[in-house]
Amino acid sequence: MILIVLPDIQYEDDLLRKAHRGDKDALRKIYATYFPPVFRYIRLRVDHVQQAEDLTGDVFLKMLIAFKGKNAPRRSLRGWLFRVARNLMADHYGAKQQFTTATLDEWLPSGDDVNPEIQLMRQLSQEASRQAVQQLQFDQQEVIILRFGHGLSVKETGAIMDRSPSAIKSLQFRAINNLRRILQETRIEQYDG
Repeated sequence: MILIVLPDIQYEDDLLRKAHRGDKDALRKIYATYFPPVFRYIRLRVDHVQQAEDLTGDVFLKMLIAFKGKNAPRRSLRGWLFRVARNLMADHYGAKQQFTTATLDEWLPSGDDVNPEIQLMRQLSQEASRQAVQQLQFDQQEVIILRFGHGLSVKETGAIMDRSPSAIKSLQFRAINNLRRILQETRIEQYDG
């Protein structure tokens, strides 16, 4: 499974402060630290590696331009970077773009997990789980993968998806209910078939 590994908040805040003061080394560290997780996030929705690299580069180009102007992030650098990545993908592919089949399997949770929805997904075949997740609306797919596949907090997921924590909780609730319904229908079809 692919994981998005992010630095701790204190380190991020320190880099952000230094970048606001024009520290070029801080900008290099931001790039080095955040390029891999932003790339993996974009790769989730982009079939071609080169296209994902180009879009990731565009995220950091926007960041450099923002720091030269007045649009630089003031708080939550990670939220700002992932929001820019999300907006670039929406501009490039449209808001309806689904997760790529090639990478979705890598993003489904693996290992030991006590979450009942994740356990149910593991009980079904990988193909059935992938198909079930693909039937969800994109934002529901995204919240399931970020929250359960990567173990991000409600606040971190909200920053990435540009939503409040309460909106993320509601979206997660709807996604789990829809996923549960789809998986139950799949099991019924398997027994009837």
